[in-house]
Amino acid sequence: MLEEVSLDLKQDPKVIIGQRLFDAPRDLVFKAYTEAEHLARWWGPKGFTMLRCSVDIRPGGLFHYCMRSPDGQEMWGKLVYREIAVPERLAFVVSFSDAQGGTARAPFSADWPLEVLSTLTFTEHDGKTRLTMRSVAVAPTEAERNAFAAGQESVRQGTALSLDQLAAYLADLQRP
Repeated sequence: MLEEVSLDLKQDPKVIIGQRLFDAPRDLVFKAYTEAEHLARWWGPKGFTMLRCSVDIRPGGLFHYCMRSPDGQEMWGKLVYREIAVPERLAFVVSFSDAQGGTARAPFSADWPLEVLSTLTFTEHDGKTRLTMRSVAVAPTEAERNAFAAGQESVRQGTALSLDQLAAYLADLQRP
């Protein structure tokens, strides 16, 4: 379950924040977010298949991927890393992409922000990890700001489902 909180900021009042506690050590949760072999096994919506996945984990580096939906549609996406503080924090710009790594509009909305800055904080508590996520549209137009605000619940639900997959994957990794 994704614990939800809302926050208003003067520079952009549309912010999505969530938290999730994983029954796994922080180092493992951080690796699951930064290594291609792990990301390929849990990243994305439930039912999607990861077709391509490459990770260059450094500031300015790229996680570039292609997934296939259950109905056969291919979707490209990318993260451009801004900050990496192993194993406490990750900041990256999320966007839809093309096969060459260029930024593309979301396939579901012409008004969805081209870029969303996500900041993840990993905090260890007695062998478990609390993941705190904050996402904000980068330099949105008014239409993008409105689409991002209107899509917050959908984003939270989709994120919760992806994090369910991560939780199951982490549990599998830790089984004897």
